[in-house]
Amino acid sequence: MNASRQPATLLEVQGLCRRFGAGRPAVDDVSFHLEEGELLALLGPSGCGKTTTLRMIAGLERVDAGSVRLRGTPITDWRPERRGIGLVFQDYALFPHLTVAENVAFGLHRWPRQRGAARTGEMLELVGLNALARRYPHELSGGQQQRVALARTLAPGPDLVLLDEPFSNLDAAMRVEMRQEVRQLLHRAGAAAILVTHDQEEAMVMADRLALMEHGRLVQTGSPDEIYRQPASAFVACFLGRSNLLRGDAHGSAVDTPLGCLPLASPAHGPTTIALRPEQIRLVADPQAPALVEVREFRGHDQLLRVRLDDTTLLVICPNRHCLREGERVRLEVTEKVVPLPC
Repeated sequence: MNASRQPATLLEVQGLCRRFGAGRPAVDDVSFHLEEGELLALLGPSGCGKTTTLRMIAGLERVDAGSVRLRGTPITDWRPERRGIGLVFQDYALFPHLTVAENVAFGLHRWPRQRGAARTGEMLELVGLNALARRYPHELSGGQQQRVALARTLAPGPDLVLLDEPFSNLDAAMRVEMRQEVRQLLHRAGAAAILVTHDQEEAMVMADRLALMEHGRLVQTGSPDEIYRQPASAFVACFLGRSNLLRGDAHGSAVDTPLGCLPLASPAHGPTTIALRPEQIRLVADPQAPALVEVREFRGHDQLLRVRLDDTTLLVICPNRHCLREGERVRLEVTEKVVPLPC
């Protein structure tokens, strides 16, 4: 086997469109691909079209224009059950009258009985629920219910798993625990997946690649690190993490801003907007400095400060060991090159 072999393309979405009545399309010319074993997050604010896109891939929503291909085969007009795609819903959709084992085995009714029973056991072992096989959904915690739903989805061996806001019914602590667990389960099963979420942290932690949507359109795709460090627009810079947007006058490799002349990550000329992440600013206490700490939020591992410099307000994240107080004068130092945004 060639260790350098590139993963094969599993899913190709080309020019997907969906319109509900008059006005702006819910999904407008969306195109992306998914490789085998990859986890892609469709990320964006509520109403941006990500769930509609997912439903068109699953065959649950009509496609007005565009195409969906699975392993090179056009499936745009196929019925959902023909596509070999698994779905994990927000509410898990477990059957309350069936046990955990019976829920997992539900999609295996056409398998030979012995093979289906063996596969059910494999899935229960994969998600760590062998000991709960005879329990009913109401006897499980939210995290356990989610694992049952995932096991049921993975049992028939789908080519692709679609997860629509799968953590929305869990509390904050359980969400943190389950997102890593679900990621590991998908990788152990060798399944490719698309995760729909509006939670930026969830997307960055779980996904190999992000596809960020705004008003029905796909505005940027890439790894979490690429998009965070090189946002393609002010929307991306502010939605994926926090950003300070500053106007300036660029002249090649630098830009003049209210914070002084700053080095640019890529060349630009003329009036420019730059994205400056809060952690890219260092604060130094200085009674003679013009900047003033207006608000301090202690967050345990770090602190978030709102700093005013003349008519400009900046968000700054710094380590908690730097004890700065509200009303203190500070000097601002930019620690990295800044990113110019398209006009």
